[in-house]
Amino acid sequence: MQPFAEECCSIRFVLQIAATLCVTSLSSFSPRFLSRQTLHIDTLTPLLSTEAHVNTNLEIRDLRQYTSQHLRPLLETEGRIWNDLLLWDYSQSIEYLLQYLDQRILPGYVALHPRTRQVIGYCFCVYEANKAVIGDAFTDPGLTNEGIDPSQVIGTLLTHLIETLQNSPGVDRIESQLLLHGANTLAPPFRETGFRVHHRLLMQCSLHPVSDAPLLQLEDYSEALSGLRLQRWTTTNFQPAGELVHRSYIGHADSAINDQYRTLQGSLRFLHNVVRFPGCGVFDAESSWTLTGEHTGVLEGLILCSRVRPQIAHITQLCIAPDLRGRHLGRILLQSTATNLVRRGFDQLTLTVTEDNTPALNLYHDLGFTTRHTFDAMVWSR
Repeated sequence: MQPFAEECCSIRFVLQIAATLCVTSLSSFSPRFLSRQTLHIDTLTPLLSTEAHVNTNLEIRDLRQYTSQHLRPLLETEGRIWNDLLLWDYSQSIEYLLQYLDQRILPGYVALHPRTRQVIGYCFCVYEANKAVIGDAFTDPGLTNEGIDPSQVIGTLLTHLIETLQNSPGVDRIESQLLLHGANTLAPPFRETGFRVHHRLLMQCSLHPVSDAPLLQLEDYSEALSGLRLQRWTTTNFQPAGELVHRSYIGHADSAINDQYRTLQGSLRFLHNVVRFPGCGVFDAESSWTLTGEHTGVLEGLILCSRVRPQIAHITQLCIAPDLRGRHLGRILLQSTATNLVRRGFDQLTLTVTEDNTPALNLYHDLGFTTRHTFDAMVWSR
């Protein structure tokens, strides 16, 4: 069985740009990464030609030639889709991205309308050491009314960006979680260039205070909690939480999707982006909980929650120490968070999970979560 652990949906979550974007959860990959990553512009410069690339009348240009003035209408369209499809207020992420566009330091491409020459699609990436994260790829779905295939626009943009990154000196790993796009819709350009594709789910649960809601049925868990203290998150938990996340993901399938989990330093960076930056929503300490050994003082369980829209919360991390799995501790943490959220007027809770993470998926189904959206996490390494 895979270990019980969960992550933030890493796209937007990378704006996706991930330090994670999400993500997973999507992490995972959002401006939460923009806040922390080093943008290796010089590496891309020889590969991003200022000359137009023409593909079936589609003109592709360097993103750094364009500013917020050119992309704001497109990003506002994207924000409305985030809100409707994913129940996510994307406005703060948009403002982060627009700031970087105006600084002209964000590597990527735009697609221009063949007649009006307005920006109709874009994609971008960021670097973290020897890894690149494809943060976002979007085009206006309304282009179909003008006889332009949106999937061809995004496919062309991604083809250019993938080719650029795979030929960039020093890049030996590429990650991407493009949460807004359904599973398999963007897979072809990734699979054709050697990426592994993992399916992920965005799940949703209603938090209406009714007796038949499984997530709200708190039982007597005194035996399961024996030797453990259930406490709210505090800032003193930060370093122990990083150690727990790293320990929980050793050998876990999600560490193949987001390599930050493979090191303590990466796990701490992941937590920093979740807790201190708004890439995964606004961190909500009041609905975040820890499990600590009564005698050892060691952090053994963790759930982190953020607000992504008024009355809507999102689980950004849920993990249990490997030697304590099977004691229903994940259920206890989720129900503690849900009970707190209901008391404060929240009515929806979402989370992300990798489709192959059967233990976590079974728990979520048992607690009343249903799949709202499926998407892909893509990984390439030399």
